[in-house]
Amino acid sequence: MKEYKNIQTFDQLIEVEHGKIGTESRNTYEEKSQMFIISEMLKEARREAKITQEELAAKTGTKKSYISRIENGKGNIQLSTLIRIFEIGLNKRIGFTFL
Repeated sequence: MKEYKNIQTFDQLIEVEHGKIGTESRNTYEEKSQMFIISEMLKEARREAKITQEELAAKTGTKKSYISRIENGKGNIQLSTLIRIFEIGLNKRIGFTFL
């Protein structure tokens, strides 16, 4: 049974729920979390640009089904493709922070 009564921070909760950093469970959680964030950012940016998934796919040389999978947090995405989608397809600059 998981111990919740001494939890004081979000990081502590994540550790109880998904394990310590570097464990397989935690790595899976972190990967899914990042994909969710990317998918939400893409949906929001595409809607702000007022273009369809089909139009975005055409501008970036991908397929509508690929854009849909990304927006739904499914599948893998190459960094070069992600940059192309945001910068060419949506005219948005993309930056990264490494912790």
